[in-house]
Amino acid sequence: MALYNNRIVVKVGTSTLTNDAGKSDLRATDRLVCTLADIHNMGYEVILVSSGAIAVGRNKLNMQGRPDSTTMRMKQAAAAVGQCSLMYLYDKFFGDYDKTVAQILLNAEDIEQEEKKENLTNTFHALLEMGVIPIVNENDSVSYTEIESEDRLFGDNDMLSSVVAVLCKAKRLVILSDIDGFYDSDPRLHPNAKLIEQIDTIDESVYSLAGGAGSRRGTGGMRTKLQAAQLATSNGIDTIVTNGKRPEALYDIVKGGKAGTLFTGKL
Repeated sequence: MALYNNRIVVKVGTSTLTNDAGKSDLRATDRLVCTLADIHNMGYEVILVSSGAIAVGRNKLNMQGRPDSTTMRMKQAAAAVGQCSLMYLYDKFFGDYDKTVAQILLNAEDIEQEEKKENLTNTFHALLEMGVIPIVNENDSVSYTEIESEDRLFGDNDMLSSVVAVLCKAKRLVILSDIDGFYDSDPRLHPNAKLIEQIDTIDESVYSLAGGAGSRRGTGGMRTKLQAAQLATSNGIDTIVTNGKRPEALYDIVKGGKAGTLFTGKL
């Protein structure tokens, strides 16, 4: 599969976009947007896959104390409200850097059905040709797959970002996490854990190091990032997992430098 060398997909998680209270972290969002806008100015085509809608919506609706806040209908209501808030922030911040953004909300059938998949691909290409930065999320207000289902294509936005990278034939996929990369043990539990700078083959020995769930505010752990990296690298796409609180690492990444953990792409 021929890849676009100047095309990069960046996935940002809830833990990067929100603070411990679940509110939008405006400083972190602006730093990310500034970096992406700068990379765009350098001639790269940027696609952002963004989580955070449910967490932001829950906070805006003051749902934390509600006994039904974890039900499907309330999660989807929170997603509907939170997605508006997220896109408002992105439109404002990117606009400050003279960048135009577009919202793309996906369901699994948009990828699984060939006609919809072709239409989606054409939309991405048209937006990128016009210098627009697409911002992608699963359509959580009508989809239950990321929130509940075990039988799902995306699972969470780590996998969604990988699917988008393959669909758009990006050269690189960068997954911004709440830790610096992939370690030989959980650094939050083991202070002597060592960062693994490069992984060429994702096998069971690697999965055995992945641990369990992700941060309190997100859905994805390191295992889902491995699954996303496995899909992307099997299509030749280099995948990098690095810390979302330091988005400036993207400058080094687009130039082929080191940051976090690199999973090398192979065809």
